[in-house]
Amino acid sequence: MTDRRKDGRIIALVNNKGGVAKTTSAVALAAGLADEGKRVLLVDLDAQGSASLSLGLDRAQLVPGTAEVILDGKPVRAAIRPTAVEGLDVLPGSMALVSADLVLAEVQGREAVLKAVLHPVRAEYDFIVLDCPPSLGLLVVNALVAADFFLVPLTPDYLALEGLVNLLAAVDRIRAGIGHVGELLGVLLTMVDHRLNVSGEIGTMIRRHYGRAVFKVEVPVNVRLKEAPSFGKTIFDYDAGATGAAAYRELVKEVLHRVGRS
Repeated sequence: MTDRRKDGRIIALVNNKGGVAKTTSAVALAAGLADEGKRVLLVDLDAQGSASLSLGLDRAQLVPGTAEVILDGKPVRAAIRPTAVEGLDVLPGSMALVSADLVLAEVQGREAVLKAVLHPVRAEYDFIVLDCPPSLGLLVVNALVAADFFLVPLTPDYLALEGLVNLLAAVDRIRAGIGHVGELLGVLLTMVDHRLNVSGEIGTMIRRHYGRAVFKVEVPVNVRLKEAPSFGKTIFDYDAGATGAAAYRELVKEVLHRVGRS
């Protein structure tokens, strides 16, 4: 019997709505954990490969990556790349993931393919962070099944709040149908602009309804967070003094506390 305490914690960042800073949060969380001395693998499950490009990879370095590992059976170690951040590796995403849901639909045990392919390297990392596409397709189901926890980045607006309700209901249905899926680690309010009344109103509503499930830290609207990916740098390397960098450092502390690895 394996000692799960030695295995890396797997955290999936999930939201079926786009534009909520999911990839920004995945990259910052992974890099922030690495800055804390943790060994981290960021798995890019999005066909756009945005997380991989944000870490300085160019398009020629995206293959082989996640698609070749989960769809073609390529050994995971052969597709993992080091990054410029010490302690942080990436399993790149690419356009080959566009067909992933169709291919996985024909596979026996299709919900647990990602969990199986990550198993050989899980004990080599303290954390594995999964950046998911904005959907609830088979790739995201795979991420939820593989994960110990899932984290939901959420902008404080009405439609995003409605989406959160639907997302959590969908996760409950997946859990009822499949069995194990990751537990909710927390809801992270992102792109918060307190100059807008709606940000405060919706944020308060979310905190009132979900209580301690909502992280204490909020990620503000910050132009530096938008600029960093175009330079292939994390926010910590691009502008360590930015308000966005400070917020994600606080997120890392909260995550470590919540998973019991601070």
